[in-house]
Amino acid sequence: QVQLVESGGGLVQAGGSLRLSCAFSGGTFSIYKIGWYRQAPGKQRELVADISSSGRINYADSVKGRFTISRDNAKNTVDLQMSSLKSEDTAIYSCNAQAFTFGVWGQGTQVTVSL
Repeated sequence: QVQLVESGGGLVQAGGSLRLSCAFSGGTFSIYKIGWYRQAPGKQRELVADISSSGRINYADSVKGRFTISRDNAKNTVDLQMSSLKSEDTAIYSCNAQAFTFGVWGQGTQVTVSL
């Protein structure tokens, strides 16, 4: 079955950078839309960025110009490069794979941005 495993989270100072990676297995990666989502304490989960099977990209307004999503269909991974991090970026970041009516979530990785 399809599985997603996130990595790359951690603690970083404001203004710093982190690179998250979502590793996909158990299916045909190229047909899936992959999204990065985040959920901060006490807040609803929100879309950060996603990339379609054709490579179309969508960003949340709050991360435009700071985050970059990319996919590597040879390695079955989707990365999220995060720069100029702010305290409000602190959250659990999870990736989601969606194809037709099927979707699956990873377990999430914590990103903490300190002042």
